[in-house]
Amino acid sequence: MEEMRLGDVIDDHCIKCRRITNHSIVSLVNGEAAKVRCRTCYHDHDYRHEQAPPPKKELKRAEAEAQAAAAAASPDGNNAGTMPVSAAKEHKAKTERA
Repeated sequence: MEEMRLGDVIDDHCIKCRRITNHSIVSLVNGEAAKVRCRTCYHDHDYRHEQAPPPKKELKRAEAEAQAAAAAASPDGNNAGTMPVSAAKEHKAKTERA
């Protein structure tokens, strides 16, 4: 493969356009593209190697699974004295009413 240079055109996933588009290389690190600029909407972002970011649903699901695993791993079953955000909001609302 040819050496990359500033201004070369490569394909990448644009987070603004939400699709793979042509991009110009804006920054190089160790001969690899680090930052690119979409040639459609002119948005600068890190080079993503044509990979779309995971959907937000998957991120939330992974976070919930991690919290459940942490709760199961703790000996007393509660996450080392912390409570879920929704439970914390309910607790705060109850204490404000009193």
